[in-house]
Amino acid sequence: MKPETLAAVAAVILSLAFSYVPGLSDKFETLDGTHKRLVMLACLAVVALAALGLSCANLWDFVTCDKSGILQLVETFIAAAVANQAAYLLTKPAEA
Repeated sequence: MKPETLAAVAAVILSLAFSYVPGLSDKFETLDGTHKRLVMLACLAVVALAALGLSCANLWDFVTCDKSGILQLVETFIAAAVANQAAYLLTKPAEA
């Protein structure tokens, strides 16, 4: 599986969690649209930075710890952000 595909799947799962997990979804719904997008992007950035850190520490092999690996990670982050936002718009529960 390509890294972009894996990141997109993870982003969709994150979106579904913020939409449907009790407690988490309730707190998330109190935020305005801009803050919701920023929270999602921050979560994705944490995951991307963790992947880079684990790769550079030779604990896992997500990306290479060089310029090309970082560029691949940035591309993957962008793909994940797009998938995340699209999934949230398509799967958020209908308002009562």
